[in-house]
Amino acid sequence: MAAAAVGASGRVVGVDVAAVEPPIENANTIALQGNLAEPSVVAALLEALGGLADVLLCDAAPKLTGLRDTDRANEEALLLAVELALPRLLRPGGDALVKLLEGPEAQAIDKRLRGRFAQAKSVKPSASRPGSSERYLLARGFRGAAG
Repeated sequence: MAAAAVGASGRVVGVDVAAVEPPIENANTIALQGNLAEPSVVAALLEALGGLADVLLCDAAPKLTGLRDTDRANEEALLLAVELALPRLLRPGGDALVKLLEGPEAQAIDKRLRGRFAQAKSVKPSASRPGSSERYLLARGFRGAAG
C-alpha cells in the first residue's frame, strides 16, 4: 500500500528482523533485514532511501513472550531505537506513524516524540482487535534533529 501511495517516482524502504518472504517485487520497494537498534541498519536504511524520508511508518512490535516485564522492556528498547533513528531518517517537516503498545514505557516515549513534532495525536485503527493494547502515534511536522 505504501508503494502505491508514493508512486513510481517514490521509494519505500522497510526493515524487519526477519527476512520478508516472499521477496517484494515492486521496483520502488526495498526490504532490509536487521535490527533498527544497530547503527549499521540505520545507515543501510538511509543509503537505500537516498536521502531523508518524507514519512516514517513504524508498525514494529516486539515478539511477545507473555512475561509482562520482559515484554515491556523489549517494547521500550524497540521504541528507543525508533526515537534515536528518527533524526537520522526523517526530514524536517516530515510525518511519522508509530505503533505503541500501552504501558508506562510507551507513554514516556510517546511524550518525548510528541515534543519533536508540530502536531501529534493518538489513533486506534478500526482494524485493531478488540481489547488490543496497540495504538498509533500520528505525528506531523517533524521539528528536526534538535527537536
